[in-house]
Amino acid sequence: MVTTPTSSLVTARNILTGLRSIMASSGNAQAKLNHVVETIAEAVGSEVCSIYLLREGLLELYATQGLNQDAVHVTKLALGEGLTGYIAKNVESLNLDEATSHPDFQYRPETGEDEFRSFAGVPIIRNEQAVGVLCAQHIEPHKYSEEEIEAFETAAMVLSELISNAGLIDENDVDDPAKRNNGADRLSGLQLVKGKASGFAVYHQPRVKIEHTVAEDTEAERHRVYSAFDKMRSQIDQIANLAEFGVDGEHEEVLQTYKMFAYDEGWSRRINEAIDSGLTAEAAIERVQQHTRMRMRQINDPLLAERMHDLEDLANRLLRIVSGQMGTAATMGLHHDTILVARNLGPAELLEYDRRRLKGVVLEEGSLTAHVTIIARAMNIPILGQVKNVRQYVRENDHLLLNVDDNALYVRPSQSMEDAFKAQIELTNKKRATYTALKNKEPITKDGTRITLNINAGLRDDMAMLDLTGADGIGLFRTEFQFLVAATMPSRSVQLRFYRDVLHAAGDKPIVFRTVDIGGDKPLPYFQASEIREENPAMGWRALRVGMERDALMKVQARSLIEAAAGRKLNIMFPMIAEPWEFDQAKAVYEKQLDFLRSRGKPLPLRIRYGAMLEVPALAECLDLMASRLDFLSIGTNDLTQFLFAADRSNPKLAERFDWLSPAILRFIGRVSRQVKDLGIELGICGEMGGRPLEAMALLGLGLKRLSITPASVGPVKAMICSLDLKAAQEQLSSMLSDPPANPRAVLEEWANKHEVDLG
Repeated sequence: MVTTPTSSLVTARNILTGLRSIMASSGNAQAKLNHVVETIAEAVGSEVCSIYLLREGLLELYATQGLNQDAVHVTKLALGEGLTGYIAKNVESLNLDEATSHPDFQYRPETGEDEFRSFAGVPIIRNEQAVGVLCAQHIEPHKYSEEEIEAFETAAMVLSELISNAGLIDENDVDDPAKRNNGADRLSGLQLVKGKASGFAVYHQPRVKIEHTVAEDTEAERHRVYSAFDKMRSQIDQIANLAEFGVDGEHEEVLQTYKMFAYDEGWSRRINEAIDSGLTAEAAIERVQQHTRMRMRQINDPLLAERMHDLEDLANRLLRIVSGQMGTAATMGLHHDTILVARNLGPAELLEYDRRRLKGVVLEEGSLTAHVTIIARAMNIPILGQVKNVRQYVRENDHLLLNVDDNALYVRPSQSMEDAFKAQIELTNKKRATYTALKNKEPITKDGTRITLNINAGLRDDMAMLDLTGADGIGLFRTEFQFLVAATMPSRSVQLRFYRDVLHAAGDKPIVFRTVDIGGDKPLPYFQASEIREENPAMGWRALRVGMERDALMKVQARSLIEAAAGRKLNIMFPMIAEPWEFDQAKAVYEKQLDFLRSRGKPLPLRIRYGAMLEVPALAECLDLMASRLDFLSIGTNDLTQFLFAADRSNPKLAERFDWLSPAILRFIGRVSRQVKDLGIELGICGEMGGRPLEAMALLGLGLKRLSITPASVGPVKAMICSLDLKAAQEQLSSMLSDPPANPRAVLEEWANKHEVDLG
């Protein structure tokens, strides 16, 4: 008789004890699965327990306790169909006290499940793919405890071994290279580190196959894990000590954060708890790893997700050590030019590769804020991330052409594609040589106007680009980057040392420091900017709004910057200013810290210049009120565009919907340019818009003469400037915007070509 749900915590050991005896018993697979659902239903006190297995592309009800037995081998669901199909498709667990509340709920009358209200289900995973689903249901609304869900997940892991040994998994369907396309493919993703590379596909690591899930000797398994942890930590320490980049940088802080995870007691405790439940060392690590993967799929916070990726990387390393399957592409060595293919990659793993052979990386996951991205940028290795299902399209040793600049990965390219790619490489090299030759040439237009060309930065490594590009200075230093790569809030001494290093590296060239801009799309895992869940974080509690509320954060940064800039000019820029009083309050924080340091006899900056970013359109209506307060103004085109168009730039459906050369943007910037000229305010642009030659030409035509752009854009934009008749461009913009055409971009491109403007 099935009991009602118990209020006590149900451990996985209760279920594993039953499953161990079932696996050891005689009988066919069907009889064992029937016994499994009975055992689990009784252990967790549910009226229903069912197993669905993936057969010929459909989820087939294979065994059930509590549903109509006539539905067994009759009820079949497609991936994504109903709650069970949702679990298999997304490889994530569900726990619902009211099953009908879920948008994917679907009732199958032949099962007789209409009387059951609560539902919980977990995927049965093999080779990181769902091959089945384990479900439980109950008549009354009942939210299963976290311990019960973890028990289900542990049972699902053991079930994976049982059904694999019984031949009930279509192993070939899970990963059958023969079913994949043998022709050329073009894949795209997210541009993480730009560049081009050619090489042969190498999988970062072969899958570790777990042969046994149920432990015979728990203490022996625990000893194996302890030994593996010691070895892994020793490896991480050695990698961190041997890593060489030539200069200090944020990658060192990344490695320190990575080491922190390696020594995290909470992680090792969860693995030990899984061993206590009766799993082998390999199965315990994989069990915790599966849970981590499912959490990662549910995390919207990009920084927290990246921390989870670091933990995933370490779990892979630990699993290889404990299983004795230590072979990775790095340890086995690269024998030719290589494009590395991986689901994800940790910073330590990237550092293990031979830089002479490693030409590029393709990831199924990854993001712009990932630790591995920071490391790869320091190593100058192009990365294309978020290439969906890349390991289904790319086979080991496939020839790949990686063009991150164009967001393209060419798989098994044809000869004509290879020839075209070689031509692109040659053209890129020629252009790079041309731009290098412009390094010491001043950005002066054909009619003699000097344009100030600065770069954007945020990492200590970026400082080397000042000399490499010949830029005038740094027009936007994103101070939040130091916070984003740190495991904890940077102390005043850490910030002071960092800013001193940056200023020293800049020499006599000016730097504009933007005060910390966190929140929105740049959350910190150790700092909660807002206590409420924001529907639109980009327009919510972020940037200066956070800094003024958490004034200790702003005070520490202010004192650090003022002390670091002793004896030189300090340029401070406040983000997200909407009204004059916000600027006044922010400036007062700096003035108060200045007075404090002066009273202590500390060396001070020669002068502090205060500026604001114009990204909130409301500020444009207050510029006349700000004229006496502002030393300079910088238009942040990235946020300004999304605010003007009410279009979230992180939404892929809106990312390319609005053009920077639309009349609305150009007219707005033109009006601001004319107004600040009359008010005597120094005006510049920082953002991606100024880094594109055609858009930069339009900005100059609107009267701007100061651009702050990415280092890679300096050469192309400088070439455009030196080929431009500025007066003619200003006349063209004025004429075009008085009666805007349907396609301003096409009109400007035609004008540039006619006037022989170098657009790259």
